[in-house]
Order: sequence, then structure tokens, then C-alpha cells
Amino acid sequence: MAEKLKLIPLGGLNEIGKNLMVYEYGGDIILVDCGLGFPDDDMYGVDIVIPDVTYLIKNHTKIRGIVLTHGHEDHIGALPYVMREIKAPVYATPLTAGLIEIKLQEHGLLDKTEIIVKKAGETMQLGCFKVEFIHVNHSIPDTVSLAIKTPVGMVIHTSDFKIDTTPVSGGMINIARFGELGNKGVLALLSDSTNVERQGYSHSERNVGERLDELFDGCTSRIIVTTFASNVHRVQQVIDCAAKYGRRVAVTGRSMENAMRVSTELECIKIPEGLLMELNQIKNLPPEKVVIITTGSQGEPMSALYRMAFAGHRQIEIKAGDRVIISSSAVPGNERMVSRVIDELFRRGAEVMYDRISDLHVSGHAYQEELKMIIALTKPKFFIPVHGEHRHLCTHARLAEQMGIVPKNIVIPDIGKVIEISGKSISKNGTVPSGKVLVDGTGVGDVGSVVLRDRKHLASDGMIVVIVNLSSEDGSLVSPPDILTRGFIYVKESEELMRELKDVVTTVVDEYIAENMSDWAALKGQIKRSLSEHLYKKTKRNPMILPMVTEI
Repeated sequence: MAEKLKLIPLGGLNEIGKNLMVYEYGGDIILVDCGLGFPDDDMYGVDIVIPDVTYLIKNHTKIRGIVLTHGHEDHIGALPYVMREIKAPVYATPLTAGLIEIKLQEHGLLDKTEIIVKKAGETMQLGCFKVEFIHVNHSIPDTVSLAIKTPVGMVIHTSDFKIDTTPVSGGMINIARFGELGNKGVLALLSDSTNVERQGYSHSERNVGERLDELFDGCTSRIIVTTFASNVHRVQQVIDCAAKYGRRVAVTGRSMENAMRVSTELECIKIPEGLLMELNQIKNLPPEKVVIITTGSQGEPMSALYRMAFAGHRQIEIKAGDRVIISSSAVPGNERMVSRVIDELFRRGAEVMYDRISDLHVSGHAYQEELKMIIALTKPKFFIPVHGEHRHLCTHARLAEQMGIVPKNIVIPDIGKVIEISGKSISKNGTVPSGKVLVDGTGVGDVGSVVLRDRKHLASDGMIVVIVNLSSEDGSLVSPPDILTRGFIYVKESEELMRELKDVVTTVVDEYIAENMSDWAALKGQIKRSLSEHLYKKTKRNPMILPMVTEI
């Protein structure tokens, strides 16, 4: 029986982020991207979410390489954590390579990782897979789609893309190459579904530059601009506006500083000599001569803009009259944090320009007509929508049907579900371990469902600690029970309830002594049950109860 190509998604589906696709044929595996996701609201204390790579650890000897399509966190952010578990060469374009070097250096893995830099148009042989980088437009330079030649046929993996006919730099997407591959025959197309709900064509990045120019022209205030650190094109346009209107630029925020350094070294950003200045030089210039580029477009509590707004930044504080330009849109789930920062900026008297009232952001993802154009050019036999929530995948599948792809040749993927492709058929067949691994501080995977459940419980109802000291001679109470609460009630205002709780514990201990029991676990369990019943009856709350029994 002929071998089939296996596609195994370990992230990036039914979610935005955590992108990781496994291509497997016979004894060879390649990974496309290795991204992180951000925690849901109920993941208390969790910093980031990464894919479960149990399957890759088990099959690590088959892995021929990790291919990265671009430098966004949802495509490269999990790499340092995954590289602790598996060893494989990493292939990336120059800017992407520069960004991952910073990450690997921070994790002490740079010297242990082989990074191979390839440019758009170049190819690499990884086992039985021949991979070609195809230049595309996106909101970060050096983004590529992949043409993957497999033993069963050509597969195109678009990753994130858009069609921008007037890009800031790097040139227009290589539409011709997609057409050439389509004429030669494309077996399967995996295409970005993020903006499939939006009709028409996406807007050019240059539109934002024109709006920025309007906001700089005639402004006599200090200008503070925040955007994604990775949006190098946007940063370049801010620098161009600053140079045009005689302003100097200061940069704050670690991720922005890192991105600027790498982009400048690779000449992805061009900065006129003498334009940049240190933050401590701002005070020496009048407001109309200053531009500050900062992190914090998503309202992150530790970001530079947040600290400026809430007077927590060491060198910069928002003043009345400052013009703050938020040149981004809120990532789903971050709307509340962004709104909080905007409100505080208004409260401090700043003039705030953001995407709801001004055209200050364009998406880096293709709209419907662009998605249809890629399908028309590549003419794939099989179609697999990727990168999006489930509704996005389903909508993209319907779009492919409208473009003439036979419904039986369209598969909507699921994380962990294996898709098998031959030259004649496509189907789901089997599963592999998959899911979310939670990163909390330096701990990877040690926060599981039980810990999250406890954190949620503590956050919603608080905690009660019951301390019971028993005599080692006869098991009687040496002293009245001590009851400590956190996040439940204010003890001084609930003295009567606290007395009742102590009485409940005393009654349980007396019954325990009367029955001559010596099982501490049973006593703790009974204290917990009795207190829980009493508290729910009195307060309709269900705090976490931790009994502690000691023998004196």
C-alpha cells in the first residue's frame, strides 16, 4: 500500500495563535511554525499557552527541520520551549532569524540551535520534502508562503498573507510564482482564514502612512505612537513622518527596542543619521520636536504605554496636550485592557487617536477577494482552511466551494486530528496527543486543569484555613480552632459567623474524640464538609477550605 502524506495540526485552529503544522511522510517530519497563544480570562496566573508537542518528542528522530514563515509571536513564540524538548535545524528569513536569535539567547539555547537563513525564492531539501520560500505581503517584512514538494504532490502553505500592490518596502507579493505552481499542478492548498469574513480587498499599509502624515502636519504637541513591535513597516512610516516634520525619535519598551535593533541591522528600517535619541534627551527638546515610539498597543499592564499612562514609567509621564496615536487594533480578548489605557490617557488630558475614530490600522491578512485570487491561481485539488476560529474555517471552505473545489476535496481540520492525503484522496484518519500547555513563569506544563480549577475557585470564592491543635494523649482540643480567611469575608465585620464556624469545627472534633477515631484524613474531610454546608447555608458561597490538623 502506497505511503500517504500526513498533515497534523498541533495549533492554530479554532483559535488565533499557537500555530504549528506537522508534515509527515514515511520517516520524515517537518514542522511549519512554532507559535504561542495568549491565555483565556479564566487561566489565572498563566503567562502564555504553547502547543502540546508530545507527538514530536516521541518522533524526534524523524524531524528534519522547523520552517518559520515570519516573525510574529503566534508563529515563533513557542520555539524556545519546544527546542528544550527536540533538536532540529531552524529555517527562516533574515528578519525572522534575527528575532528568534533574541528569544533563544534569553533562554540560553542560541548556542545549541542551528539557524539556517534563507531568502524568498530559495529552496531547501529536508528529507523527502523540498521547501521553497515565496515572498508575500504581511504586517512584518520577510514573510513567506511555502511551496512544499512532497512525494505525493505539491502543497502550498500560505501562512499569513495579504496582497498589497503598494507595500512600504519589499515589493508586492510574488503572485506570478503562485500562478506558475498552479499551472504545474497543486495537490493541496492550506490558506489563511483570519479575514475570510471581510468582503473585498484589504487596504494598503501606505494608507496608514498617509493618515500619520496628517496627524503630524501642524501638530505642536509631543507625539507618542504605539503599535506592534513587529510592525516594522508602521515604525518606518512613523520615522519618515518624524524626519519630514523635524522631530527626533525616542524608543521605549523592550520588545520595540529589540525589533528596532534587529530591523536596523538588517536594513529593514532605514533611520536618518541623528534622528534617534535617548529617552533622557527628551527633556532638552520642546514638545513639537519629539516623537516617542512605544510598546503597549494591547494595553498590557507591564508595557511602556501603560506605565506612562498610570505614572509608572521612570522617564516619561503623559501630560495634558500630548497627542497619543494608537496605531493598531485590539486583539480579540484584549479590548478591555486597551479601553482602560485609553480612558486613563483621556483622564490625563491627552489627545488620543485610535482605530475607532481614525484610520490608523490596516490588517495584514487577506480579505475574501484576495483569498479567492490565491485559490484561482493555484487551482488546488484539495483545500484545507487554516489559521482561524471554527467559523472562519467553515466560511473559507464555502468560499472554496464557490471557486469550484469539489466539497469532498475540502477538509476542515481539527487540532490533533491527522489528515491523510494521497494523489487521489483526502481524509481524516486517527489522532495524536494535542492541546494546550500552560507556561507560568519558568514552569512549563506544571499548571494543569486541577491547578486552574483551584485558582478559579480561589478567585471567585476565596479561601478559609482551619487550624486544629489536638492533644497527643487523648485527642482533645488543646486550644480553640483558629480560622483564617483570604478573599472571603472581612473578619472584623463578620465576628458572629466566625464564632459559628469555630463552633462547627469544635462539634466535629468532639464527635471524632467520642468515636475514638485516629484517622486524620477522615477528620479533615468531615471538617471540610461540615464547614462547607454551614457556609453555603449562611452565605450562598463556596470558598476553598483547607483544614490543618496537628498533634501536640
